[in-house]
Amino acid sequence: MLLELGSETCVPCRQMKPILAALREEYEGRIIVQTVDVYEYPDWTERYGIHLIPTQIFFDAEGKELFRHVGFFSRSQILAKFKEFGWIKEEEPEGR
Repeated sequence: MLLELGSETCVPCRQMKPILAALREEYEGRIIVQTVDVYEYPDWTERYGIHLIPTQIFFDAEGKELFRHVGFFSRSQILAKFKEFGWIKEEEPEGR
């Protein structure tokens, strides 16, 4: 699972929105891609120890945190993490 905690008012969060939406669609049924607006759900900031947004957290199937990144995270960087964790075999071209 890839979870992004951000907001609609955050510029990098808005820049990531189409990237995450495309990944959610492309990997549906294989990888969960979820976004949470921390202003709508402020308890999530405490739950996950969020101090800056956007924050992306990668979890394994058991819910263990594998990796955390703060700030804009490009499609290619996300795909590299997917590959590193064995979720995909290779970085797939954009617009797959």
